[in-house]
Amino acid sequence: MNNTNGDGRKLSPAQREELRRVLQARFEKNMNRHRGIEWARVQAKLEANAGKLWSLHEMERTGGEPDVVGRDGETGEYLYYDCAAQSPAGRRNVCYDREGQNSRKEARPDNNAIDMAAAMGIELLTEEQYRELQTLGDFDTKTSSWVKTPSDIRKLGGALFADRRYGHVFLYHNSAPSYYGVRGFRGWLRV
Repeated sequence: MNNTNGDGRKLSPAQREELRRVLQARFEKNMNRHRGIEWARVQAKLEANAGKLWSLHEMERTGGEPDVVGRDGETGEYLYYDCAAQSPAGRRNVCYDREGQNSRKEARPDNNAIDMAAAMGIELLTEEQYRELQTLGDFDTKTSSWVKTPSDIRKLGGALFADRRYGHVFLYHNSAPSYYGVRGFRGWLRV
């Protein structure tokens, strides 16, 4: 398996093997998330896409617990979503985007969801993807997660986040500069 994605981001052989072991164990433990998908085919895609493997490592490192949730019928790519029970701990306490982060005069957070996702090589879940994830389990019962915000809402200063409370999925709005210790973001990746 090639261990670089072309821009210098590398995993050591030990890191690759540990990540493969973790991803395979999670895959086998949660078959309800990916019925009809075989691990051997997923592993072959992972081995052929070192850059994607690095992104999955970043998802795992920040507490996302990525897992396969489906397959794109047109491209054949597997879809990984963050499947941690709560919003990934290593991605909380962030504004929605850089504009929101920079607009804070005081108590500016160290980062923002959009830039963090881009640096990891992933994207934020959309509202539709977030709702799809919630059909696979109960996620964000104590936390919340920023979701990709439509540009018309963002232009007006807002951003969207979601969670699960009282057995239902709720979508809310907040100002993009807002950040909370229990709000992070969930990402997704095609492999």
